[in-house]
Amino acid sequence: MRDVEIFTDRIGKGNQLTHWREARSFWRVFVNVTTSGIIRRLPWMGLKNTLYRQLMGVTIGKDVSVAYGVVFDMFFPEHISIGNRVIIGFNSVLLTHEFLLNEWRRGSVTIGNDVEIGAWSLIMPGVTIGDGARIAAYSLVNKDVPPRTFVGGVPAVPIKR
Repeated sequence: MRDVEIFTDRIGKGNQLTHWREARSFWRVFVNVTTSGIIRRLPWMGLKNTLYRQLMGVTIGKDVSVAYGVVFDMFFPEHISIGNRVIIGFNSVLLTHEFLLNEWRRGSVTIGNDVEIGAWSLIMPGVTIGDGARIAAYSLVNKDVPPRTFVGGVPAVPIKR
């Protein structure tokens, strides 16, 4: 099971997504959406990383490449931690929250050092990706990935090299 906090105290009419303003302030989400929309399109890795750190609170190590179109969670980006020498491929998504019908969940995403995440991958809340791990393109990572493991698929499973 992923390491997530489960919140059921905000149950009202409709689904939990309709009550998102009870989970996070409108203005914080507005700033995150607006700044992320601009940052994710920038071609300069160093500037992108600095802006993600300073404006959204993402922890990013040295020599990290966040490709064009990568989406960091709009509600809780400060729960994302990325190690050194990491590549996150084109249009990947790192989520730290999920809204369901009767509950919502929040969990950190921790990415170790020397990790490669393929294009269009989805990293779910509460997942830790160990040092030296490789994630194939188009993968759904919904559980922890041990160090130096190559995973891929939906859901991601170990792949023999």
